[in-house]
Parts: sequence; structure tokens; C-alpha cells
Amino acid sequence: MAENDTSEAPEAEKSKPSKMPLIITTGFVALVVIVETLIFFFMVPSADDVAALAEARLIKKVEESMQEDGEETLTDEDELQEFQMGQYGYVFTPPGSDREQRVEFNIYGLVKEPDQSTLEALFNERQGRLRDRMLEEVRNATMNELEQLGLIKRRISAISNEILEHKPTLLQGIGFNNFTVMAE
Repeated sequence: MAENDTSEAPEAEKSKPSKMPLIITTGFVALVVIVETLIFFFMVPSADDVAALAEARLIKKVEESMQEDGEETLTDEDELQEFQMGQYGYVFTPPGSDREQRVEFNIYGLVKEPDQSTLEALFNERQGRLRDRMLEEVRNATMNELEQLGLIKRRISAISNEILEHKPTLLQGIGFNNFTVMAE
């Protein structure tokens, strides 16, 4: 009986499948994943590289089109001029706060040179309404909105275009010479 047990053990080992194909397959899959990862890190450009390449191509196309036209595409009429829209200063208590704040800013509008006289006439006619709406916007603004200059800039630009309504829109944009928010 003891002899039978020993003779069956080698037969059991012989009937077990080899683990070598499993090891080779696992190694091959791991090698493919590692190679793909390395290719991704070294061959795929970063977002900054793609943006720089796109910008360079755009500049090249614009320069080529300007050379083909033989002239500058911008004329004096397309140049934007600054139009001073006044100096504003308001003291108010922001919603959700118990402290008074003071906001001061100088604002200018961007207008095409031929439209400047039209804008000046409309501004002089509607200056009071514009001041009133700006006061209302500043008083209703939260401190977060005032600290993020882009938000208040869009709101004031929309108000200015609404009050100085004209077709086509005269104001191409607005800007601040200075913008200060301080506690009173």
C-alpha cells in the first residue's frame, strides 16, 4: 500500500497543468500596460504644449492672411477709444454683513472712434439713470461679487448697454481705472 501511494503522487503532478503559460500571459499583459503608460507620459503633449502649438498656428495663419491681403486688416475706425464714464463712490452695508463698506471706482467704456460722439450724447442724456443703476447694483452685490472684479464688471457692462441702448451696441466693453473696496 505504501508503494501505491508514492506511485500515485508523480502521476498527480504530471496531470496538473503547468503554471508557466499563466506566468507568461500575466507578464505579457503587465509589459503592455507599462509600455502604454510610458508612451502616454513621454509621447502625448501636455495641455500647455497643445495650447502653445495652437496659438503659434493661429498667429501664423493670421500673418499669412495679412500678407496675402497686402494691407493691415485693422483700420482707424476699428480702433477702440476709451470714453470716461465717471468716478463713483458708495458707502453701503453688504447683504449678510453688519459692517459698512466703501466702494470707489473710475470706469471707462471702450467705443469705436466713429461712435464716440453718439455715445457721448447718450451718456450726457442718461447719466443720472446710469448712476442710479450702478448704485443699485453695488448695494445689492455681496462682498464676494465685489472682490471678484469680473462679476461686477459684467453686471455694470450689461447695465451700461441697457441704459445707453443703441443699435448696434456702442460700448464694446468697460474697464476700471481703479477699483477699491474698504471697510468704513
